[in-house]
Formats: sequence, C-alpha cells, structure tokens
Amino acid sequence: MAAGCDLHSGKDFINFLHVAIGGYDFLSFQNETWSPSPNSGRKAQKACKLLNLDQDNTYRLHRILSDTCPRFTLGLLDAGKAHLQRQVKPEAWLSSGPSPGPGRLLLVCHVSGFYPKPMWVMWMRGEQEQQGTQRSDFLLNADGTWYLRATLDVAAGEVAGLACRVKHSSLGGQDLVLYW
Repeated sequence: MAAGCDLHSGKDFINFLHVAIGGYDFLSFQNETWSPSPNSGRKAQKACKLLNLDQDNTYRLHRILSDTCPRFTLGLLDAGKAHLQRQVKPEAWLSSGPSPGPGRLLLVCHVSGFYPKPMWVMWMRGEQEQQGTQRSDFLLNADGTWYLRATLDVAAGEVAGLACRVKHSSLGGQDLVLYW
C-alpha cells in the first residue's frame, strides 16, 4: 500500500492511495471513490464495491488525503526550508603550524562555525591568489556548522603582505581578510 499527497507547481496537491497484492496493482482511492486497477479482476471490483458502500470511512480517508496530508507536507517543507536557508557567519583566525624546514613558515588560516558548507578560503598577496594554498577537508562541528583550514608554506622573509581571504554566503559580499 502506498498513500500520500504529491505537491505540484508549489501549491497544488495530488492525493493518492494505491493497493497492490503480490506486486501487482489491485485498487486505488481517488476523489472519494475506490476503483479497481486495470486487469485486477473480479475480486478488486467486488472489494471496491464494498469499500464504496462505507461512506463514513471513505469520507475519513478523503479528509486525511486532502486535508491532513497537505498540511503535514507543507509543515515539513517549512521546517526544512528554515534549516536549509540557515546562514551562520564564520569565525576566522591565523596561526603558524610546524616549520616545514629551515627558514620556512607554515601559515594556517582557520575558519570555523559557518553554515552552509560552501566556503572559499585562499591565501593572498594583494589581489593575487597564492597557488601553494592547501585546503583541508571540511570537518563537521558538534553544532552542525563547519570547519576548514587553509595552509601556505612560505619562506620566512616572504610573509609580509600575505593575508587570508574568506568568502561565504553569510557574509553578504563582505569578505573576511586577515593579515599576517
């Protein structure tokens, strides 16, 4: 048995209830009427005739499919929409990692607490992206927000003018820029 309501064009619902036996369609309910499926035979016709005589249950089923199901579905969509449209601004900070070698520094840009997941982080010198930037995998925080870090291996004498730039949908086009 499958029952429910499909939302079409953002507002119109099509309600359904289908019954199958042994993997074959047997009967269905639509517009307050039970109907046998094509090729379902005399048993389905007889069952539909009996079910259609029970006006109280037919009316209840119609109300569930035409009123309760759409209200429930719209409630789920509203709850999901609020979650999917959630925007949480990132926090960002800089640190240095273990030295990659003599006279070299590992610059680390940490970005945490952001939602949704898509994020752009890059080490920059002015407007020039630093091609050696390495990004970690996204890590999920306990509160459902995300963490990401970007590292850059540079010679100690070349750190002047470097900055970490963070772009995220929650920032409204105002990038975070952290200077080393």
